[in-house]
Amino acid sequence: MKNDMTLFENYQIRRVYDEDAEIWWFSVVDIVQVLTQQADYQAARNYWKVLKNRLSKEGSELVTNCNRLKMTAADGKQRVTDVATAETLLRLAQSIPSPKAEPIKLWLAKVGYERMQEMADPAMSLNRARATWQKHGRSDKWIQQRMTGQETRNKLTDYWNDHDIKQGEEFAILTNIIHQEWADVNVKDHKKLKGLKSQNLRDHMSEAELIFTALAELSTRQIAETETATGMDENKTAAKTGGGIAKKARKELEAKTGNKIVTTDNYLSSPPKKTIRKDKVGKT
Repeated sequence: MKNDMTLFENYQIRRVYDEDAEIWWFSVVDIVQVLTQQADYQAARNYWKVLKNRLSKEGSELVTNCNRLKMTAADGKQRVTDVATAETLLRLAQSIPSPKAEPIKLWLAKVGYERMQEMADPAMSLNRARATWQKHGRSDKWIQQRMTGQETRNKLTDYWNDHDIKQGEEFAILTNIIHQEWADVNVKDHKKLKGLKSQNLRDHMSEAELIFTALAELSTRQIAETETATGMDENKTAAKTGGGIAKKARKELEAKTGNKIVTTDNYLSSPPKKTIRKDKVGKT
């Protein structure tokens, strides 16, 4: 999860990016504060509490579509708060009489505008990403592998979208299955191994980790396409099989080189070491 802050007029809107689900979650109370024009955060919080209770009694899906995640509060501490996607918040704005309803709806729609631009002209996204990675000292070779891996990932998620897999939790579940299979560690623990918190795991992978992630996702997609996997059960099977293919290749390479593919190296302060003998694989 990547915590972030964005602005609407003079209001700060907290948001969290879920890397696995590839979706932004926004603080509901922050949006309510804009809509109700409350200067006091606690007043906005109370307004949402009453509205949430009323919507629940009415059986509204708005409440059930909300999630709860940790966000940075005014006192600097991480506190659990209600969050929702831009789509859910667009519907919420219709439930609150406010002169800011239309502006906030336009703003929420604009949140996804850059993504729409990038879909229409993928070169914009690639150039922006390349410039960011270069700024952080990544080599051209690493950047090319990162971009190739992202293309492979996008083709897989496009397949999931077309075969009854919902963005969000179901994407995250399948991604974790693939990762666990090839790496023998899940996404969360892989991030912990590298000492990451809100950072994107793939941005801190070595070239080898990126290659094996891509191999696992490529294998998963091709297996799913061959079997026309549809829905969670069938795609879970494809994910395990695809991840297993990459795992077999990983183990063979580790046996030949004596070095682990999954390492503690990251790019938090400096590029990873060229040699990783400290992670040498033990003989079996």
